[in-house]
Amino acid sequence: MAGSGEKVDYVFKVVLIGDSAVGKSQILARFARNEFSLDSKATIGVEFQTRTLVIDHRSVKAQIWDTAGQERYRAVTSAYYRGALGALLVYDITRRQSFDHIPRWLDELRAHADKNIVIMLVGNKSDLEEERAVSTEDAKEFAEKENLFFLETSALQATNVESAFQTVLTEIFKIHSKKNMVSEPKSNGAAPAMPGKKVLVAGPAQEIPKSKCCSAM
Repeated sequence: MAGSGEKVDYVFKVVLIGDSAVGKSQILARFARNEFSLDSKATIGVEFQTRTLVIDHRSVKAQIWDTAGQERYRAVTSAYYRGALGALLVYDITRRQSFDHIPRWLDELRAHADKNIVIMLVGNKSDLEEERAVSTEDAKEFAEKENLFFLETSALQATNVESAFQTVLTEIFKIHSKKNMVSEPKSNGAAPAMPGKKVLVAGPAQEIPKSKCCSAM
């Protein structure tokens, strides 16, 4: 992690969205601070944390925004999505309803965020395999249809959380590097289109044909 005095080449805003209690705050805590709390309380409104990584010898500050999943907080929608270059669309593999709501969250994201935002579908709580209510195949099929990245994670066991963020941030970095964009606030706007881009990243519960698999780093 880069120190506060070090130069930051890029700042990428990534948002976490999905139903309440799917583990968005736990995923953020695991990525930003490598922490997990069993008595985590529901997020009120919006909060964000940062973490600086090195991607291809460049310093990238990830600004990760977490929001409450409850309907009463949806008024923050446009400000929340503004300037976001990446998104983790999270559901709980043990709660079918949280997966069934994903199309609605995706519609909201696409309505308010830049149309070329990099999106990762995340099935969280993969440690609760015996309580699984959403098959990997269903999620994989949805991700493929909607042209999303896909991973199953466990914030509790720290499984694939790093890979999920690294994949999204690396993809954003590739897009911006190609355009030779500089690290200025105005560069946090539109990302160029990714026609036909579809990558599925294999998690421990997945068997994905090698032709469609790519590693995060």
